[in-house]
Amino acid sequence: MTKPVELYFWPTPNGYKITIMLEELGVPYDVKYVNIGRGEQFAPDFLKIAPNNRMPAIIDPDGPGGEPISVFESGAILQYLGRKHGKFYPTDERKRVQVEEWLFWQMGGLGPMAGQAHHFRQYAPTKVEYAIDRYTNEVNRLYGVMNKRLADHEFLAGEYSIADMASIGWTRSYENQGQDLAEFPNLKRWFDAVLARPAVQRGIAVGQEERARQTSLAEDKEAQKILFGQRAR
Repeated sequence: MTKPVELYFWPTPNGYKITIMLEELGVPYDVKYVNIGRGEQFAPDFLKIAPNNRMPAIIDPDGPGGEPISVFESGAILQYLGRKHGKFYPTDERKRVQVEEWLFWQMGGLGPMAGQAHHFRQYAPTKVEYAIDRYTNEVNRLYGVMNKRLADHEFLAGEYSIADMASIGWTRSYENQGQDLAEFPNLKRWFDAVLARPAVQRGIAVGQEERARQTSLAEDKEAQKILFGQRAR
């Protein structure tokens, strides 16, 4: 019997990438919640598999050679699972390059810029108009890049792939980023199509009860200190 993947997770856009992928693959997994608002990401056992003190991370008990392997960083996890299971990450080099282009575009652009927009629009104790405008405008530019790409591609890399899984969690929060999807009709078409997938819906549903038990991050000052005041340890 196949042992389930251990998924170290909290319901965030980066966490959803992996629940969506595992649901799409139909791979069994056990969720190990890492409450980032309570500092559980700094636990020594977690740092052994995720030295950047960020989730998600996985332990696959059936790794290369039949030995367990741990993987951290959401993009690396998506690539690992895609290679292992031969789905949503093509073996054809030209197609794979396209997936990697859009995966790294999300990792280096959409995620960080949307995260900064969230921070300065929702959580910063002082409203810094320059920062709000800077990151809201950059997210708008990135949405425009997606909208142009999706004008003649059904999905970001042509066929549905880990690039779409990486991006959907961040675009779900478009309102908090100060964006209006009506401005981006091709992106809106893609957004609705991806969210209509049953596996995506199941992936995003993971952890919602845990999240509902928590105080809103915008109101939880202790969680803000943990998340936004980190320095080297």
